[in-house]
Amino acid sequence: MPIKIPDNLPARAVLDAEGIVVMAEAEAGRQDIRPMRIGLLNLMPNKVKTETQFARLLGATPLQVELTLVKMTEHVSRHTSADHLASFYRDWADVRNERFDGFIITGAPVETLPFENVTYWDELCQIFNWTQTHVHSSFMICWAAMAAVWHFHGMAKYPMDTKLSGVFSHQPKAPCSPYLRGLPDVVDIPVSRWTEVHSADIPADSGLQILLESDEAGLCLLHDPRHRALHMFNHSEYDTETLSDEYFRDAEAGKKPELPKYYFPGDDPARAPLNRWRGHGHLLFGNWLNEVYQTTPFDLDHIGR
Repeated sequence: MPIKIPDNLPARAVLDAEGIVVMAEAEAGRQDIRPMRIGLLNLMPNKVKTETQFARLLGATPLQVELTLVKMTEHVSRHTSADHLASFYRDWADVRNERFDGFIITGAPVETLPFENVTYWDELCQIFNWTQTHVHSSFMICWAAMAAVWHFHGMAKYPMDTKLSGVFSHQPKAPCSPYLRGLPDVVDIPVSRWTEVHSADIPADSGLQILLESDEAGLCLLHDPRHRALHMFNHSEYDTETLSDEYFRDAEAGKKPELPKYYFPGDDPARAPLNRWRGHGHLLFGNWLNEVYQTTPFDLDHIGR
């Protein structure tokens, strides 16, 4: 089944070209199916690229998905046009009385700041609490995952001396988990962050379960059943060129970035990288959507109760 997104969203042309089945709004309205309502709170500066990355993963499953793009109510994005935001995004304040089968919160380029110094921290805490009453399952990504485990479990984030960047191998730590179904013994996932969380800080009574971890890159994916959430500290949604774009952007800005590890063939940035994580990302998100579909109430009004 396809993903339902606005007819003129820029992501639509990209997904059509990739063979992802995208459903027109009028066509979706004629089908006698309750689509899964998935919200995407997009905190990234380049909202068009990020919404395309997640729509690609959500639209590649057999389930019909209705994607709602959400932004912070008061925060003003400086990198996305006001017309795009007005046309395709809704303020969280305008959806807070609605319910969602799934809700994704992206990373944000604020990870070196203390959480309380982020301008929209208070509203984000409200959103975390709201997911407990209005969302069946949440998927937190990168900085949002660090913010969520700090908010819910008091787990600190730690700065690193250099940016951890590359495509690292991760090992499944709970192979019987439905979220890891079908994933291989080595799972490649892009990493791009300046901070980390430590497994030693997981509270003994939290119920948190480590699903994916790397000997080199540390914690990757936690299951948080008490809060009906997955916390992903890395980026299985990244495009093939995303780490390359970040590297050359920082190099041109004179920041002297380290070469992303295990990414460019032969560690030669002049050679195009190969995508080894695409299938792993699709399977992970497909497993999450399937688990949401199998467990969410049919009546949206019963979500969170």
